[in-house]
Amino acid sequence: MPDFPFPEGYVLPVDKPLGWTSSDVVRKMRVLLRRLGHRKIKVGHAGTLDPLATGVLIVCIGRATKRVDELQAEEKEYLTTVRLGATTPSYDLEHPVDQTYPYGHVTEKSILAALQEMEGEQLQEPPVYSAKMIEGRRAYEYAREGEEVRMRRALVNIYEIAPERIDLPDVTLRVRCSKGTYIRSIARDLGEKLSCGGHLTALRRTRSGAFSEQDLYTIEEVERMLSSAPPTQSAPSVSPVSPVK
Repeated sequence: MPDFPFPEGYVLPVDKPLGWTSSDVVRKMRVLLRRLGHRKIKVGHAGTLDPLATGVLIVCIGRATKRVDELQAEEKEYLTTVRLGATTPSYDLEHPVDQTYPYGHVTEKSILAALQEMEGEQLQEPPVYSAKMIEGRRAYEYAREGEEVRMRRALVNIYEIAPERIDLPDVTLRVRCSKGTYIRSIARDLGEKLSCGGHLTALRRTRSGAFSEQDLYTIEEVERMLSSAPPTQSAPSVSPVSPVK
């Protein structure tokens, strides 16, 4: 295998584990690289995933960290399950259900009509339990302290949203969208359109730009490859990755 020139820059697509933050993945990569002697190398990620989400997380190493904004701006695709008939404060399973509603009136036809209305460019309200900055603090900090905060809507584009499976009260959706789209907010909006409430029970990013699930390396695979490498300035290649020259 050819050497893997970390300092020159590489983009590594990682399968983010359930329960890990995106920052946890970056810290893990820094630890592994330090063991190889790369103590000052930069590591970052291009597009945050919530702890309860899995899938494509682009990790940028060395000079590739200069590409974070470029990679983060690319189109994303998600596979997500929305449970109708109940809401939570965070729009997902991070918090327990706070309200339940009847959903017997919901039909496949009404779901398809609601989804069609949700496509296109729009102003989306982020969840209050999010990392959005408001007057120098994260929105979730206000929420955890019980302070009411006004979330500023952001322009996003939902290119396509279609059902993969409808098994009420659960609806599994495939979503193609722009940077900055909150899939949790899509769950809330769908529940509101159907007059029954809704929240996420599962979320997986299946694509980010040119990287899809087929390109991913698990944390365990990356750790095995890097742990077996000698502590030098290079390590075994983990193709396919995108070198930055």
